[in-house]
Amino acid sequence: MTEYPHILIADDDRLIRMTLEAGLSLNGFRVSCARSGREAITAAHGQRFDAIISDVYMPDGDGLEVLRELRVTRPEIPIILMTAQGSVDLAVRAIEEGATDFIAKPFELESLASLLRRCLNARPEAAANDAAENEPPLDDLSVSGLIGRSPAMVRVYKLIAHAARTDATVLITGESGTGKELTARAIHDFSSRRDKPFITVNCSGLTETLLEAELFGHTKGAFTGAAAEREGLFEAADGGTLFLDELASTSAAFQASLLRALQSGEVRRVGSTQTRRVNVRVIGASNADLRALAEQGSFRPDLFYRLSVLTVDLPPLRQRAGDVELLTQYFLRRFGDESQPLQLSSDAQSALYAHSFPGNVRELENALTRAAALSTNGLITLDCLPPHIAGIHKTESGSTDEATLNPPANLVADWPTMEELERRYLALALEKVRGNRQHAADLLGLSRRTVQRLIARYHLEASVDDETIEPGADSVRPDGDEEEEA
Repeated sequence: MTEYPHILIADDDRLIRMTLEAGLSLNGFRVSCARSGREAITAAHGQRFDAIISDVYMPDGDGLEVLRELRVTRPEIPIILMTAQGSVDLAVRAIEEGATDFIAKPFELESLASLLRRCLNARPEAAANDAAENEPPLDDLSVSGLIGRSPAMVRVYKLIAHAARTDATVLITGESGTGKELTARAIHDFSSRRDKPFITVNCSGLTETLLEAELFGHTKGAFTGAAAEREGLFEAADGGTLFLDELASTSAAFQASLLRALQSGEVRRVGSTQTRRVNVRVIGASNADLRALAEQGSFRPDLFYRLSVLTVDLPPLRQRAGDVELLTQYFLRRFGDESQPLQLSSDAQSALYAHSFPGNVRELENALTRAAALSTNGLITLDCLPPHIAGIHKTESGSTDEATLNPPANLVADWPTMEELERRYLALALEKVRGNRQHAADLLGLSRRTVQRLIARYHLEASVDDETIEPGADSVRPDGDEEEEA
């Protein structure tokens, strides 16, 4: 690697090009820029670059086209794709077609510089492994069901893409309602096993004996009620994937049996002495911290390490900035119809977006299912939402609590509208952080994009101090309209 690695930046957004060029130059890189995919390909053919960073969506040749063409002529060069519109499909396509990494906007410049250094330092090792297995790209990139474009979710998509390329066991962790089964199914659907069975087992819903019989099968008379011999789900899933949810609830005896099956690739039916070989990929899941349970002795450490060859940690919805809005629009489209589309009133929208959703995506989906059923002419008002989200409290007699109708006088002294309250709250937050948009976003638990949109909506731009815009942040024109991303 040269003393000053030469990096090519390809992005149609001038502000992002300038920011990346300045930031990477300060981190010890030489930087050249291209305004489109075609321009990047021409530049890469004309001179030698040590790495390329390309936006996915650009006019005149997108990032995937850059990736496909340069992988033929320059297979050794690290190519990092960046986008503000992440999805599992896009991550899988990027990884399958040879992207070195796949990152979400916005991102920190220092993190990008560190990633570049790791990619450049890893090139000799990668070159030695170039002759390793060369799998064909997937033909059918079906919809995964996972919705979200936040950086936290893009990291999940990237892990799914890597997991789909192997047969290693996977452990999916995360709070209830974060989409563990959807993640497991996405790994299966994008893997070479996608044409074979995908079988789900909720381990907490069965007793120890029934769980073993369900998974491993049983012989006739092995226990009370075993009237005939039956194959287990391991055998039924042969060639495919077995998803075991709620593993933390299993007993030590079952964990020992599961560990033996994972290590040997063989299962023995309850009551039998014969073993049967199976070819099954196991994906486990838990909303409890299995590592902590293993350290406490409540879960077998050897099984934990066997399961966690690859780990996908799903973020809670409260840590997925901007995804509540995206998921809301998705569910409204799903629950509505063409003749009667669903929409939220302004107060219902404010209440929904202000809620922390401890039940995660499942809670949001259930809330909107209820709201759709109670809506009138497609309009979802505040009273259509569950009371704990709408902030409406009922007395034992069923009437509305007086505290809801008559809040303390000092709470809203001049009874402003919800929009005015939102404007004041944002102005207060900006004043507290001296106009720094990113700090305001962190303080309010919002994405920087949302904060900038609100600044433009309420004409607060003049009161915000000038600051350096971070790479990948969406810029806002003086008239308040956001620049469209390619």
